[in-house]
Amino acid sequence: MYDAYLSVPSGFFSDLDRVRGELDTLFGWGGTSRAIRSTGGSTYPPINVGYSPQAVDVYAFAPGIDASRTEVTLDRGVLTIAGERASDLPPEAPRTSVHGRERYSGKFRRAVALPDDVDPSQVSATYRDGVLHVNVHRRDAAQPTRIAID
Repeated sequence: MYDAYLSVPSGFFSDLDRVRGELDTLFGWGGTSRAIRSTGGSTYPPINVGYSPQAVDVYAFAPGIDASRTEVTLDRGVLTIAGERASDLPPEAPRTSVHGRERYSGKFRRAVALPDDVDPSQVSATYRDGVLHVNVHRRDAAQPTRIAID
């Protein structure tokens, strides 16, 4: 099965990429990646989620965003990170062309479902060196308790 993909002429994929780029331009979907094997704009920023008995930690890797214009909300157990990343490209002009655009720019929104035992009153968020760290504490009642045996 994999050999079939390798035997396709390389021009085929570049033609597909060109057609997709034209459709993106036509319908205004310019913020998404144009590479066939790339992930779309909906996966920005990439995140890591870690759980411990005391808290849930979410790390969003988003260099170049304005932290003051980024919104972090927790509603009914769903943590949402939303904002916008400005484009680094020069404004379009008749003699300007962009040959590659792999760095995401535009509006983004990520949602993470959290466990039921998180405490929405104990949430903190920090942004440093391009990483947004959101720490959500768990309720004390949810902490494991050692029970002595008589």
